[in-house]
Amino acid sequence: MPSGKMSKAFRDLLAGTEVIVKPGAHNALSAKIIEEAGFKSCGISGYAVSATLLGKPDVGLVTLNEMVMMSRYIAGAVNIPAIADADTGYGNAINVIRTVEDFIGAGVAGIHMEDQVAPKRCGHVAGKQIIPTEEAAGKFRAAARVRDELDPDFVLIARTDARGVAGGSVDAVVERSKAYIDAGVDMIFPEGLTTKDEIAEVCDRVDAPIHYNRTGVSPMLTMAELEELGIAMVSFATGALRSSARAMWDFMHQFKEEDVAHQTAFLEEIKDHPVGDIHAFMGFDSIRALEEKYLPSEEVLAKYEGSVGFMPTTEG
Repeated sequence: MPSGKMSKAFRDLLAGTEVIVKPGAHNALSAKIIEEAGFKSCGISGYAVSATLLGKPDVGLVTLNEMVMMSRYIAGAVNIPAIADADTGYGNAINVIRTVEDFIGAGVAGIHMEDQVAPKRCGHVAGKQIIPTEEAAGKFRAAARVRDELDPDFVLIARTDARGVAGGSVDAVVERSKAYIDAGVDMIFPEGLTTKDEIAEVCDRVDAPIHYNRTGVSPMLTMAELEELGIAMVSFATGALRSSARAMWDFMHQFKEEDVAHQTAFLEEIKDHPVGDIHAFMGFDSIRALEEKYLPSEEVLAKYEGSVGFMPTTEG
């Protein structure tokens, strides 16, 4: 769906009373599964994209082009708003202009961008550093200008890592958050808060919707607690990555030991699972329906008649 429609859809979610739950995706398939599970939005996790695309840790190795490419694939695969991880904006304020242009063009509903020094690292890993507040605010002003020109509904989320750096504090988080709001961002993402009291203080002192990353050093608050605090959105960026990595690890190690016996048992075990018929889940039936609608009927009939293998249905 076009970016403008998805950004408006996400704005509508923000205007509601429920906490938005934003699981992280790393490719189109994981995003489709998030959507099928009933979530109303998804994130595009830089950590997870780095892991799955490069097989590398989240230390700023993924490029703008790679992240925009994955964002375009994900936005094109689902009908829910996707929020992309734009890391540090891939340069200074001038580079950020192109960064925002490209993400809007990819069809995502918004991005979050952080105030770390480049190359950055995962917000829940030690060793982070942050750039001066004035420099970061300039990057957010540049981003806001592009948003206003191209898609006023596009959501800009300012992430600050001011709590997790050496000598970091909640006061620093609040100070930077206010500067970023003045620069024109729509939401604040205070990464790495370590207690419920810290989260409550930020929510109380920062006049903007708050994005909370429920993982790592941050407490595992319930939905009721998040609502009480006034959190606007909560994420688990690596849920799809971790669960799929574990499933693949377990399958491959058993497959190595048992060969076809495990393959046969596995296929029997998942046959009634929603993704057990992987051909149907991936949409071969809809392709068959399009063939019936647009290709010469003789060509379609000849293609399938007497052919061996999974037979897509003609319904659609």
